[in-house]
Order: sequence, then C-alpha cells, then structure tokens
Amino acid sequence: MKKHLTKYALTRQPIFSWILFLVTIVMPLIVFTADGRGDDAQGYGEYLKQYTRPKSIAYPADNDYSAEREMLGKTLFFDPRLSGSNWISCATCHNPGLSWGDGLPKAIGHGMQVLGRRTPTILNLAWSPALFWDGRAASLEEQALGPIAAPGEMNMPLEQMVGKIRALPGYRSMFDKAYPNETLDEKTIAKAIANFERTVVSGKAPFDRWVEGDERAVSTQAKRGFALFNGKANCAKCHSGWRFTDDSFHDIGIPGSDPGRGKLFQTVAATQYSFKTPSLRNVERRAPYMHDGSEGSLEEVVELYAAGGRMKRPSLSPEIKPLNLTAQDKRDLVAFLQTLTSADRSIEIPSLPR
Repeated sequence: MKKHLTKYALTRQPIFSWILFLVTIVMPLIVFTADGRGDDAQGYGEYLKQYTRPKSIAYPADNDYSAEREMLGKTLFFDPRLSGSNWISCATCHNPGLSWGDGLPKAIGHGMQVLGRRTPTILNLAWSPALFWDGRAASLEEQALGPIAAPGEMNMPLEQMVGKIRALPGYRSMFDKAYPNETLDEKTIAKAIANFERTVVSGKAPFDRWVEGDERAVSTQAKRGFALFNGKANCAKCHSGWRFTDDSFHDIGIPGSDPGRGKLFQTVAATQYSFKTPSLRNVERRAPYMHDGSEGSLEEVVELYAAGGRMKRPSLSPEIKPLNLTAQDKRDLVAFLQTLTSADRSIEIPSLPR
C-alpha cells in the first residue's frame, strides 16, 4: 500500500501543481481580460504607471514661489474686503473644509443670488492649462480676478479693489516683501492669489500608496474598480493622468440650456453643452457633482455614465455611450473613487492686515 501511495504522489504532484497554477494565476488574468476590465494579461499593473504624482509644483517664471508670496496670496484669498459687500471672499466659495468647494449644487454670489453653475474645486490647478467650467481663463493669474470683478459673484470693480488694498499699510508692507520691484496693482494682486492657489495640492491618497507599490493600500474591490475605470467603464478616456482629468471639454449628456464652452465658440458644434473634465482627486468629498450640481452622489454619477448620459444631441461626446455595467461593477467603481481621498494639510486662516 505504501508503495502504491508513493507512486501516486510522485505521478500526481506535477498535475496538482499545474492545476493550482491555472486556478490561482492564469484564470484570474483570463477573467480580468475577458470581461473587459483590462486590455492585456498584465492587468492594472501597466495602467498604474500613468498615475504617478509630480515631484514639484509648476510655477511660471514671472511668478515663482516664495513664502512671502504664498502668505500674501493666502491672506487676499481669505479677505472679504475684496468684495463689494465686504463679506464674500474667495474662500467663501472655495472652502478648504469642503475640499475647496462650497458643497452647494450651485454657487451663491453677491446679494445671495444663486448662480448658474456649481463652484469647482481649486485643487491641483497649478497644472491646469484652462480655468473655469468653460475654460475661458488661460492661467490662474487671469482666473483670479474674474470672480472678484463679476457683478454676480464678488461684485468689486478692480480699480476700487486696488484702492482699498493700497489704503491698508499692512498690505503695502506685505506687497513690498513679496513683490519688491513691482507696483501694487491688479496684476500683482492676481499674481499673489495665483501663487497661493498653486500650493493647494491634494495630499497622498491610498491610491498613491498603491501606485508606489503598497498592495495593501487599497482593497481588492477597489482594484477591480480601477481595472474597470481603465477598461470597460471607459472613465480614463477623459479622467486621465495623476489628477484624473484631460483638462478638456465634453458634452456628457446632462439636460439643460447652459451651452458651456459653446458660448465661447458658438459656431463650433462640438463645443456646445461641453464643460471641463473635473479632477477626481478627493471627489468623495465634493458632492453634489457636475457643473450644475445635478448628481447628488457618486452612485448617481456612475449611473449617469452607465446609461450613456440623459440627453442625446449632436454635440454629445462619442465617449458617452451605454456601458453595460453590472451592479457589482458600479459598486467597484465607487470603491475605487474613494481611494482618491487624501489626508490634506490643514489650513490656518490668516489674520487680516490693517
């Protein structure tokens, strides 16, 4: 009997090893590829390389970083005296406690009037080539003055704002230190605010630790969601790179009359009803979603895309189409999006100069 058992063990051991290899290694890769969750046998490993964070913040040559400029810009950002009513600051809508948004479906501006679009986050805009939902500003310096001067937002004529800032000795001293060879005017005020805004960078999230090699940083469910994100769900077509945005503009089929970027390019059909792809960093904290705040949760956002949008029109992006996602696929996608939530640096509200 012992002889027969030994012979069985010797002949069956290689077969058992091959079966174990097939079940634990080969089959998961086949399933991963066959159901559309990956484009190759290496699975999500190859995709991770596309999401590496930069090592430094990008600053323009004429507005390089300094601690004095950051503090000046931060102070201006939190100062309600930059508004016509003296009670709205940049931070009123871009609240650090709300992931640099305001948590409202649509922004509220001067005189408590509800505006037409949701407040976008200012996270990670140092790398963005176009600002606002419609991309009408080409730099943070250009963007900074827009809401201040807009009658419906902060309602402060720029010449009056400059006069108010110049009248405060504390600000004159801060400008002398931050921009010693430049005039205190609209341009330097915009540069200071932009300099601070470039420091608003999301911290390291569980996803980033996974990119760096920590396999335990995210759950198995989130890894499946990441595979879907880059595969069958088609999310990465627009939400690409480490900030999860292509910085472009798309009509994703949301009902409404707002033409978005189409207002700037009225003769270009593809721009109608198109809006900038938002970053997905800290997206879990930024409900409600879309340019009009029409989606209340990440689950609703996933449903919108899974259905191929809610409005069919000529400008609809070709990437927006029914995705045939299962209920489990949708849960996996949300689990992945939650791994983009980071522990960010705390922001201390500055004392305002007199």
